[in-house]
Amino acid sequence: MADLFSLTVPLLIRYPDNSRHVMVGCFRHPDGIVYFRPYWDQLPGGEGIQHVTGVLKGEGPWKVGDAVITVLGCQGTNPEQAAEFADWKFHLEQRGEDYPTRDELQTIAREQGVLP
Repeated sequence: MADLFSLTVPLLIRYPDNSRHVMVGCFRHPDGIVYFRPYWDQLPGGEGIQHVTGVLKGEGPWKVGDAVITVLGCQGTNPEQAAEFADWKFHLEQRGEDYPTRDELQTIAREQGVLP
């Protein structure tokens, strides 16, 4: 069984309205999951760090609430989101700063009140 929280590949979450977000960090939450989007530190308000409620099910793809999580670009099905992820990775390389560690991302989510 693939553990969603230990994967290092980019993930995609798809909501019932067919909206999709790239996930660049994913954490357990007592009532679901919390994830970071690309450019999370530049998005307005609470858009950069998302909380999804529901029971996490599956081994890949996964389901949480009414949303489905898959590996990004699996079989070339998500070119727009794959391009967004590639642009974000390039942005990080150009910035030349160290990206926060997993523990640091959890701390950021706690500070913003998204994780308990």
